[in-house]
Amino acid sequence: MIKLSISLKELSVVLAALLSPCSLIAQESRVPTILVLDQSDGGPFYYQLLAGLRGVVSNHAGEYVTIYGENLDLSRFSGAAFEENLKQYLKEKYRDKPIGTVVTVGAATTDIALKWRDELWPGVPVVFAMLDDIDFARLKSTSNLTGVIVKLPLMDPINVARAVVPALDTIALVGDAWKGLVVYRNWGDEVGTAASGLKVVDLVGLKLSDVRNRVARLPAHSVIIYSAVFSDGEGKFYLPSVALGLIAETANRPIVVAADTFLAPGGIGGYVLTPSAIGVEVARLALKIIDGASPAEVPPVYGGVKPIFNWKQMQRWNVSESRLPPGSEVYFRDMSAWETYRRQILLTTTVVLMQAALIVGLLRERRRRAFAEVQVGQRSAELAHINRYSMAGELTATIAHEINQPLAAILANTETAEVIVNSPTPDLKEVGEILADIRRDDQRASDVIKRLRSLLKKSPFELKDIDLNDVARETIEFLRALAVAQQVNLTGQISQTQLPIRGDPIQLQQVTLNLIVNAMDAMSGVQPAARRVTVSTASDGNTAELSVSDAGPGIPTDKLKDVFEPFFSTKPQGMGVGLSIARTIIEAHGGHMTAQNRAAGGATFMFSIPLATATQ
Repeated sequence: MIKLSISLKELSVVLAALLSPCSLIAQESRVPTILVLDQSDGGPFYYQLLAGLRGVVSNHAGEYVTIYGENLDLSRFSGAAFEENLKQYLKEKYRDKPIGTVVTVGAATTDIALKWRDELWPGVPVVFAMLDDIDFARLKSTSNLTGVIVKLPLMDPINVARAVVPALDTIALVGDAWKGLVVYRNWGDEVGTAASGLKVVDLVGLKLSDVRNRVARLPAHSVIIYSAVFSDGEGKFYLPSVALGLIAETANRPIVVAADTFLAPGGIGGYVLTPSAIGVEVARLALKIIDGASPAEVPPVYGGVKPIFNWKQMQRWNVSESRLPPGSEVYFRDMSAWETYRRQILLTTTVVLMQAALIVGLLRERRRRAFAEVQVGQRSAELAHINRYSMAGELTATIAHEINQPLAAILANTETAEVIVNSPTPDLKEVGEILADIRRDDQRASDVIKRLRSLLKKSPFELKDIDLNDVARETIEFLRALAVAQQVNLTGQISQTQLPIRGDPIQLQQVTLNLIVNAMDAMSGVQPAARRVTVSTASDGNTAELSVSDAGPGIPTDKLKDVFEPFFSTKPQGMGVGLSIARTIIEAHGGHMTAQNRAAGGATFMFSIPLATATQ
């Protein structure tokens, strides 16, 4: 048997060596769990606080943190037996659930948690919420403790009461007994000092029915200061916000409150606790501890209180916003349409203005376009007129020949008539025949001049009921002499049926004349015997068509698409405006013009115009 001997000093060294790493690890890392203990039975205030806490914890960058929550309901239940049972309940429930940090809401909960900590959560830090200065001073020496201090002395609601009622002389205190409240329990000790110079109507701890009767008969220049009511004093329990709503139904004076969950039920406002902001601050402190900081390194902070007021109650009691404390927020304000729908109004206004600008721009552009169209029409008419003059110049020899023939015949007939008349026995019958010839030749010369004047006349574009066949016949007759002079066989294949259209006869004659003259010019290099121009008219459905075909060399295939473009010409001396003007005239009549090469040689130019019967 081997005996082992070790001194006490050596044993202590070994134990220190064994335990030191564990202790170091415990300080560096805590269990990522938070147990939230609230002294109420749960309600809007607690849930908003918990929501603020959860919002921060859920965004924690470190290890996922589990949150447990318990409502201790200390405002309705108390006594040694209740506390013992509650402690055993928590002990059993969280026996296998290690807790990293305990968060306590309210002074009573903090007292109990610190009293039970060594037994239930040994060494676990406590982060409190909503301790006032007095309660915190009482616990200041406690270790492993930090939290959020709310500074809410009774003087604050009294100052708000003076702002709400400038001639204030009376305050009515409403709430449960001071000792059962969370952060307002020290108000009872402050009444004597804070309410100096004011009459105090003490309704604290009364039955709810009595409170409702008393607040209905308060004198003028008084204000109700509400802490919290949990019970009606007759066995019924309420959420403090619900109890406030019942009190507000009968109150004849404004109610100053100290929690933002008391605004909607009927409170006018005050320096109020904002639970969500408190929850955010508590979560930040708790996470610092879970991440390894000791409570001594995380000092308590002040927060969670700010002046907030109820716009509807301000309107009811005729309280001007200018009388509120600096930095006050106003809830439930009746927003103007501009405030409520600012984005929508701005968007709609922007769209309307853009549409208006677009419409104005389009109208302006339409006006400019209409003006431009008038200008183009005038310029086209002038250009067409110039083109007719140019064409008349080209036809001068033919026109002179057309006029000279009847004039020469008239001269010969006149000389013959003079000889007959001067003879001893004049033949009056023959003289009459001579005079008839003179009249016919005169009419012939007159018709030539008339057609020329018609062609050269400068007149506005005017639609008339005409027959396209007549346009073709007159143009052929007008150019008959030119065709003879150029040794061209000019023939017409005129439709036997009428082709009624709405058109300007002079301009349509100009188009036809232009096509025929171009066709004659295209055959200048062709043998005279083969020179042939055919003018045809026909109907095709709802349109009347006129085509001019020649026996020339045709149009180069790569030039077909360009023949109607301005200043394009295959003639050495051509200006290239005739066909462009012709197409413009036809389009003004609602028609279209085409050009194509014939299979047998030569080219065909054709235009079509809607029949008058089709447009009626």
